[in-house]
Amino acid sequence: MERVPETWSRREILQASAAVYANFAFNGSVASPSLTPDAPAVKTGLESLIEQEFAPLRDKRVGLITNPTGITSGLRSAIDVLASAPAVKLTALFGPEHGVRGDVPAGRGVENSRDPRTGVPVFSLYGRVKKPTAAMVGGLDALVFDMQDIGARSYTYITTMGLCMEAAAENRLPFYVLDRPNPIGGERVEGNLLDLRFRSAVGAYPIPYCHGMTVGELARMINEKGWLANGARCRLTVIPMRGYRRAMRWEETGLPWVPTSPHIPHPRTAFYYAATGIAGELPSLSIGVGYTLPFELAGAPGVGAERMADELNRRGLKGVRFRAVYWRPFYAAFQGQLCGGTQIYLTDPAQAELTRINFEILDALRRISPARPLFGTSKNGDRMFDLVCGTDVVRRQLLAGRSAERIWTEWNAGSRAFRSARQPFLLYP
Repeated sequence: MERVPETWSRREILQASAAVYANFAFNGSVASPSLTPDAPAVKTGLESLIEQEFAPLRDKRVGLITNPTGITSGLRSAIDVLASAPAVKLTALFGPEHGVRGDVPAGRGVENSRDPRTGVPVFSLYGRVKKPTAAMVGGLDALVFDMQDIGARSYTYITTMGLCMEAAAENRLPFYVLDRPNPIGGERVEGNLLDLRFRSAVGAYPIPYCHGMTVGELARMINEKGWLANGARCRLTVIPMRGYRRAMRWEETGLPWVPTSPHIPHPRTAFYYAATGIAGELPSLSIGVGYTLPFELAGAPGVGAERMADELNRRGLKGVRFRAVYWRPFYAAFQGQLCGGTQIYLTDPAQAELTRINFEILDALRRISPARPLFGTSKNGDRMFDLVCGTDVVRRQLLAGRSAERIWTEWNAGSRAFRSARQPFLLYP
């Protein structure tokens, strides 16, 4: 990667920022526009529902929880599909983070509104209200969930699904999940089981950080394990995919990719999210968010890029290599400042221990720049780090000088038991 100019004007930074954001826009555009003319190998839950001529929802007033990722293989929105479906009355839409049409930036509250295309009322689930209220679901006969997850516990869509399941249980409504693939695979299970003292929107259930499940499988587990509030259970129906296998790469599904959020522009980005997203909660680190390689970089102003890359490569981590790189974020952390660090190359994603990379990066920074504070620069940053880790043990171990290998081994210890615990809820071979 070429170095950016040492000095940019504010206007140049803003222009570049706008260009990058537009390129990765989350307004329903597909990151990889070339679509195969053949039928995709996998049919999503939405397309299975269409093939069933909407039989499960016939004569029902439906509330749909979705965003731009809820599409057919022909790029038609689930909103528009249900709005035009015979004998189905699309009565309400529920907007998670980013909104039902993807027009709300990350972290910004979603407002109640009316969908301009269909005229259907839109209720916010990302703001003051996180769970549909009795008033919001009044008059509905069913709730339907259709969103693409990325396989990581900290992604808020899982929490939104669980809260909507609670609303369904409380209001005696059937709940339907239209299933979709896990882009980092159905066999990858990594990380600790969430300590419920650290339960939050970025970790609501005692599952590993990489859970290796689809949203439909997760819904089954959450429901049957009694993880909803007060041990409630909803009347859950998963509309499964057809043709999906656990070991599938996204490219093998034949499905188009819609960015699940502005900084997940490609299917591969889901792997990098798992590799750096935990470390990136710290304000002392840039992970490429606000630049053209979100989650694929790690560094900060004043970091010796060559030293950091050498230190990480010296560790011989499976399936990954590191290259010295410099970049200047257009926005977000260290906007306009020259950062030094490393670009991450997943040479064999199947072999890479993705979540371990977070801890190796922080350990490497600590070793090459011992005077650089990782923690304590922001109380909120430290708190968010603990929440996405699902524990405060990792932070305390890093502060105590424990090696990344030891931290990872202990943090990952619960994943083996989870592989067995999830087995009854799996839907695909």
